[in-house]
Amino acid sequence: MLRYTPTPIQEIHDTMFDKAGVRVLMKREDLNHPYVSGNKWWKLKYNLAEAQRLGKKTLLTFGGAYSNHIYATAAAAKELGHESIGIIRGEETLPLNPTLTFARLCGMRLHYVSREAYRHKHEPAFINELHDRFGDFYLIPEGGTNELAVKGVEEFAQTLGNDFDYLCCAVGTGGTLAGLVRGVGKEKCLLGVSVLKGGDFLVSDIKKYSSIEYGNWSVLTSYHHGGYAKVSGDLRTFIMKAERNWLVLLDKVYTAKLFWAVVEEIKSGAFTRGCTILILHSGGLRSRHKL
Repeated sequence: MLRYTPTPIQEIHDTMFDKAGVRVLMKREDLNHPYVSGNKWWKLKYNLAEAQRLGKKTLLTFGGAYSNHIYATAAAAKELGHESIGIIRGEETLPLNPTLTFARLCGMRLHYVSREAYRHKHEPAFINELHDRFGDFYLIPEGGTNELAVKGVEEFAQTLGNDFDYLCCAVGTGGTLAGLVRGVGKEKCLLGVSVLKGGDFLVSDIKKYSSIEYGNWSVLTSYHHGGYAKVSGDLRTFIMKAERNWLVLLDKVYTAKLFWAVVEEIKSGAFTRGCTILILHSGGLRSRHKL
């Protein structure tokens, strides 16, 4: 099993929060592992256990060139003594960026496919071609999201206690929010912030994995700042101010957009006065190499 460091819940102090009458906390899952950090640890936990149970020696997964999931899977495979293969969307670009350089250093074999071919990654014929090329492997989906990943996040959610009214997280594939919905229950409100442009499709995916109709969660889709891994000038400024004032590192892909969205929603009066908001810091700090 991957090593795990227990993480604190810390309060963020800001005069703007005081004026709005809200208390803001953050769960520091960015501190749970040096490389497989944040929600990635929980999404991989039961997938790695299943690979071991099945006697699989190789992990194969999918992602883009800046994928946190590729980075985390490569690190997890190295720590546990597995081989790993990353199916990367798009053509190889040299020199490799820090994400793929790290994956290679962890021993991950990188295989590039066209964007058109990548769209078929869920199809049996495509998976069979990968087996023909690479032999036996344990398949982990893009972003790590499957039922086992949701199970891991659900377990994490049950460790959070009850000292909050709203729980907020970044959303990429929807697995983390689905697990939180299942684990937190109907007494809390959950808010997901899509980091993708055109993220409305995520709602149906989250419903599929959460399999619960509490009606206590929603996904905000207007805080993507141009799309996945895109960063606006305003977001850069926000990151610098937030890190200086709150003494926490943010990444441009996920957590910066999440924190930005929460602040904007507080400013708009979306949160009830007197409430406590818990923000999940889900790691992903390796993207700071490109900030």
